[in-house]
Amino acid sequence: MNITAVILLVLKASVILSVFAIGLKATFADATFLFRRPAHLLKALISMNVLMPVVALSIGAPFDLHPAVKIALVVISVSPTPPILPKKALKAGGTEAYTIGLLVAVAVLSIVVIPLAMELFERITGVALVMQARAVAALVLTTILMPLLAGIAVRRFAHAGADRMAEPIGVLASVLLLVCGVPVVIGLARTIVSLITDGAILSLAGFALAGLIIGHLLGGPEPDNRPVLAFATASRHPAVGMAIAHANFPEQKLAGAAIFLYVLLSAVLSALYLSWVKRQRAGRALPA
Repeated sequence: MNITAVILLVLKASVILSVFAIGLKATFADATFLFRRPAHLLKALISMNVLMPVVALSIGAPFDLHPAVKIALVVISVSPTPPILPKKALKAGGTEAYTIGLLVAVAVLSIVVIPLAMELFERITGVALVMQARAVAALVLTTILMPLLAGIAVRRFAHAGADRMAEPIGVLASVLLLVCGVPVVIGLARTIVSLITDGAILSLAGFALAGLIIGHLLGGPEPDNRPVLAFATASRHPAVGMAIAHANFPEQKLAGAAIFLYVLLSAVLSALYLSWVKRQRAGRALPA
């Protein structure tokens, strides 16, 4: 096994541990929260799986962008939320039930939504696209659903132990992500730089900004949950996006770099958005 394979394996382990740690603080009621609130779920699906693909086509079709950037826009627009969503959303003040419920609902539905979205994109663009449901299921099961449900189960039967384990496991996951993530960023740096043009930056950043705005406007009705849908709409599962890109465009080697560039831009814009949310919340808390 070469060093690259080891790094990727440890990165995957860090993601699984991170989601497991989140599950240790959650309940089965949290996991099924949105399935029991269809109106909230419908808004989330419209935000993530209807409006964002429309935005992706609106940005990618009329402009002369690098093919890798166009591919990134499409695959990101149909990918589920990333496993790190709960950390960002809870930091923004979102409730655990809505946050965990959104993560689970979107992950489960993506098994059906992604293949359907690929078929619709193919009919609209004329480009042959496909993504097998079993491939999507394998990714969301191993990186989201299984570790999350395992953590929830541990909490259900060993509440005190789950509370003790959650923080150290979360810290370990963050350390592993940092240690292995840095070499990946360094390794991709030259490839990412080759993609950096005004068009690529503006299109990818504009797409992320559109996601934050759309999610914020459709989130709620509780104000504290609007940032949750904003993050979920703008931030997507990069591994799923890369799997879709590789399955349909294996010859386009820069697609992965474009997706990673989007992750970086989305993270920067999300941090600015989080700062704005905190200022808004502080303003509401001030006495009249």
